[in-house]
Amino acid sequence: MAVPHAAHQATFRVYYEDTDLAGIVYYANYLKFIERGRSEWVRSLGIDQAVLRAEEGIVFAVRRVEADYLRPARFDDLLTVTTRLLALGGARIEFEQAVMRGEERLFFAKVVLVCLSREGQAVRLTAGLREKLSG
Repeated sequence: MAVPHAAHQATFRVYYEDTDLAGIVYYANYLKFIERGRSEWVRSLGIDQAVLRAEEGIVFAVRRVEADYLRPARFDDLLTVTTRLLALGGARIEFEQAVMRGEERLFFAKVVLVCLSREGQAVRLTAGLREKLSG
């Protein structure tokens, strides 16, 4: 089911530990940046993931990432991660995310999450969770 949703933004600084020998952000760290962006988006909706796991037994897991590395980020850059919800399925959540330096797009990804039970089985989004996610 398609869900139009405004983009959420979260800003992060690039630290020395995020870079490689060439002084640019190591490619895998973009996945950490977008994970932080999704976590901040969920938090902004009033969802506490620890409470969700403890009370409803639901966790989110990445199923698929399609990523494009466009330009390098460097030490001390201030980056903005934008997260936009694209669709909610029965147990799936689809996003598009970008890492920006000012107006310059450095990284873009499409991400699919699935909802899992404590046992690691796919579970449907609850009505309450669906309502919070769809804003």
